[in-house]
Amino acid sequence: MVSLLLAIIYMAFISLGLPDGLLGAAWPVARGDFGVPASYMGIVSMIIAACSILSSLLSDKVTRRMGAGPVTAVSVLLTAAALLGFSLSRSFWILCVMAVPYGLGAGAVDAALNNYVALHYSSRHMSWLHAFWGVGAAIGPYVMSVAIGSRHGWPMGYGTIAAVQVALTVVLFASLPLWKKRDSATTPDEDGYEAPLSLRQAVGIRGVKTMLLTFFGYCALEATAGLWAASYLVDQRGVDTQSAAAFAMLFYLGITAGRFLNGFAADRFGDRAMVRVGLTVQAAGLVLILLPTVLTALIGLVALGLGCAPIYPCCNHATPTLFGRENSHAIVGIQVAAAYCGITFIPPVFGLVAQHLHIGLFPLFLVVFWVTMVLTTERVNRMGEA
Repeated sequence: MVSLLLAIIYMAFISLGLPDGLLGAAWPVARGDFGVPASYMGIVSMIIAACSILSSLLSDKVTRRMGAGPVTAVSVLLTAAALLGFSLSRSFWILCVMAVPYGLGAGAVDAALNNYVALHYSSRHMSWLHAFWGVGAAIGPYVMSVAIGSRHGWPMGYGTIAAVQVALTVVLFASLPLWKKRDSATTPDEDGYEAPLSLRQAVGIRGVKTMLLTFFGYCALEATAGLWAASYLVDQRGVDTQSAAAFAMLFYLGITAGRFLNGFAADRFGDRAMVRVGLTVQAAGLVLILLPTVLTALIGLVALGLGCAPIYPCCNHATPTLFGRENSHAIVGIQVAAAYCGITFIPPVFGLVAQHLHIGLFPLFLVVFWVTMVLTTERVNRMGEA
């Protein structure tokens, strides 16, 4: 029964990744249908991000009352409804309205599942959980590309993913009896309802602020690298646009493959060691990207992705050990919120850097967040050893 539940959790994380690349893949066509400029995609993505941050911050209170299983099922139902709404939208502002339930569902399921796996499964499963997110994130744009090439266009892409989410929702509601492996950190105990931590209480726990900087820095680096790698290859290294787009995928392939590999090593070496290995491999990747040849830049992107692989899942998995099982859900929720902040705000900042200074600063910009991660993870490690 445990293995069946774990398979369902993996499916849920694939579903979390499926919609992530749809908007970017559909927008070149969809914006013409809506009659809006290309920049309006930023409005939709910011609404999704804001709602994801909000639901992540509220996830402790909601999950303590409902439990991880019901929260996951309801959240996937919300995203399914939102994606169906996207497929039926004929107005840009309706699209913005549909972005609200999509963001609320995505943030809630992200926080709930990360905490549940951190509490109940080994580090290898946390790594594989995030690897399956990468599988979903890779499949989504492919589905959209097929849809755009058909007579039904981009709405069919959203409709197809919505149908997958509906099917998963049915499975999740049917699996609710399996979600029994819980403790007082995620559900009320026998003496009654245990009040959730407030945001101030959670952030006030020793080391939490430092860990939030780790999550912010990691996602700032990952999102900036993923969004701007192709432009860097074109403008700085002279790679043609089609090849650059294909080569930029190497970064995400490195992350996904690295997380599958990390799963085999994490339990043996531990979260702390794997984070240090990841940071070391990232450093090698950044050095290679800085070297003045296309080949080293491409190898560097793969290495950077491989280095990213263990950091997010291992830091999440270490949360109950570092800060206490009873505090983990509140802390995981705000860690996810910090991650969304890095994803949302830092890539546009680099856009301004590239526009007003030089896109060649791309690897040095990433180094800033690598240094942030090194300093913060080592500080948290020292706290844990004290």
